[in-house]
Amino acid sequence: MPPYRDDDEDQDWEDEEADLEADSDEEPTIACPYCRRQILEDSPQCPFCQNSISEEDHPGPHKPLWVIATALLCLGMALWWVFAAF
Repeated sequence: MPPYRDDDEDQDWEDEEADLEADSDEEPTIACPYCRRQILEDSPQCPFCQNSISEEDHPGPHKPLWVIATALLCLGMALWWVFAAF
């Protein structure tokens, strides 16, 4: 017996594809730098988390843990070298 096939489901899939194509005509969106939800690109404030969206308010990139650990290790080695010379 062939698998059950619902023609309505095929129509729904085609409708969803048409909606996705229509969405490309809408205004561009970006991820909010604070809550990561999609907002309009020219929004002055995120409607979800209420944070201001501007270049000045944008949180800086986070440093990976290995960068911080390496910097602390180098600082420790430099201090050890300085105090070992005395």
